[in-house]
Amino acid sequence: MDIKNKILAIAPESVVENEELLTISVSAKDFRAVVEWIKSKEGGSFDYLQDLIGVDNGESLGVIYRLFSTQTNTALVLKTATIDRENPEIMTVSDLWESANLYEREVYDFFGIKFINHPDMRRLFLRHDWVGYPLRKDYDMSSNPLSMKNQTPEMMETTETLTLDSEGNVKGSQFQIFGEKEYVVNIGPQHPATHGVLHLRVSLDGETVKKIDPNFGYIHRGIEKMSESYTYPQILHLADRLDYLSGTMNRHAVCLCVEKALGLEVPQRAQYIRTIFDELTRIASHLLGWGCMCMDMGSITAFIYGMRDREKIMDIFEENGGGRLMCNYSVIGGLSKDVTPSFVSKVKEFIPYMRKMLKEYHILFTGNPIARGRMKDIGFLSKEDAISYGVTGPSGRASGWMNDVRVLEPYAAYDKVKFDVVMREEGGTYERYIVRLDEIEQSLRIIEQLIDNLPDDGFITKPKAIIKLPEGEWFQRVENARGDFGVYISSKGDKSPYRIKFRSPCMTLVSALNPTVCGEKIADLIMIGASLDYVIPCIDR
Repeated sequence: MDIKNKILAIAPESVVENEELLTISVSAKDFRAVVEWIKSKEGGSFDYLQDLIGVDNGESLGVIYRLFSTQTNTALVLKTATIDRENPEIMTVSDLWESANLYEREVYDFFGIKFINHPDMRRLFLRHDWVGYPLRKDYDMSSNPLSMKNQTPEMMETTETLTLDSEGNVKGSQFQIFGEKEYVVNIGPQHPATHGVLHLRVSLDGETVKKIDPNFGYIHRGIEKMSESYTYPQILHLADRLDYLSGTMNRHAVCLCVEKALGLEVPQRAQYIRTIFDELTRIASHLLGWGCMCMDMGSITAFIYGMRDREKIMDIFEENGGGRLMCNYSVIGGLSKDVTPSFVSKVKEFIPYMRKMLKEYHILFTGNPIARGRMKDIGFLSKEDAISYGVTGPSGRASGWMNDVRVLEPYAAYDKVKFDVVMREEGGTYERYIVRLDEIEQSLRIIEQLIDNLPDDGFITKPKAIIKLPEGEWFQRVENARGDFGVYISSKGDKSPYRIKFRSPCMTLVSALNPTVCGEKIADLIMIGASLDYVIPCIDR
């Protein structure tokens, strides 16, 4: 099937920008017809919307859609733009991909593009009285609101959606997020059980959850805006602080993206060590996730065990990279320094220790009949919903979706090792719990294959003192502890990016609370959320 020619037949004015990674620019008027076709079986069933990126093209505002077919692992990039900067409008795709619901709200929040027929066109991160759209290039920084005096309860409760009338004209209407008689409980934002500064408004029917409205932005730092005035080496430190439990992988992704743009060949030794550090980070993250989930169900002992064993990884990080939670080790071109003489022996000591502790975890908690009763047949997420909501990583694989970037698009030394992608079919809370413990074993297996075979070709290829990427666009994704983490960089040839976008796996995890929790008891809400294992700074970028 020739996707390119079919799109050109549907939208003759479209422009093919890249043949290798099929990238097609489609006009706003033809865009909806194109996406409906590519989502269909005839069009290739591009069922996974990996990311949706807002851009300011100068004369126009636009959106980039990165799409994948899970059946063929085929990638497609669509671009569209609206020339009217004063009243930019594009047709929604939220009815085709559930993940687009929050993605489009994010683009509206930062660029002011309104998506026609979107069911809930509210700001996502910024305050409701915020003036302007801060990722536009002509944004006035002095317009930041300094008080909440313009914000009222009505502004928080109502939202506007745009629809088309019978003549194709755009019209707006207000509606209530919750009905007037609905019983709504606020959970967070300042509550440890929300696993970060997250505010959930939960509609209840007795003890049964009917709807969840997540509210973000309480710790939003504007990292993508800050990056526009930072150099590429400086941006590495911001990437660490997104999903701080996957900081090593996020930093690795930025390095890979910049190295790809520069055509920089990284030494094999550095690639092997980066892979080992990524897998140690995955283990450390899963240990904390396991401990927190167990603690949410009442097992403080499990939390202590997880933190105790995670500490051994933090010690390795500190000795080699200098930091613990954020070891600051990968740099553009390789590593900041070579590993210490004791690195190999300490990692090899950790492998059998961790395997022994895994058995202890299963004895302590997995086999506990009360724990199994709490987790089994609760919080179901179907494979179809996992794909539509973009739920990647362990949570998606627990629903039967093979989405491991390490296998689909190998990077670093992942093409040099053999490991099993841990999969479950049932899609419940217990399956998400067990997948992470099983993934620890696979991470140990990966490390075991690399640790005795470190090449001797050096640990860095140094780039120029001032790094300037050539003009163009680049994208890199990696498998962090929570799934598909992506970095998009648009460069105009300067030492800072024109636009940088981080694809957050955690935002899609929180969006999946609705299909996963609705119909369950509120007593299970926190446990189910813990099984999804989201980290809020990954969302609040």
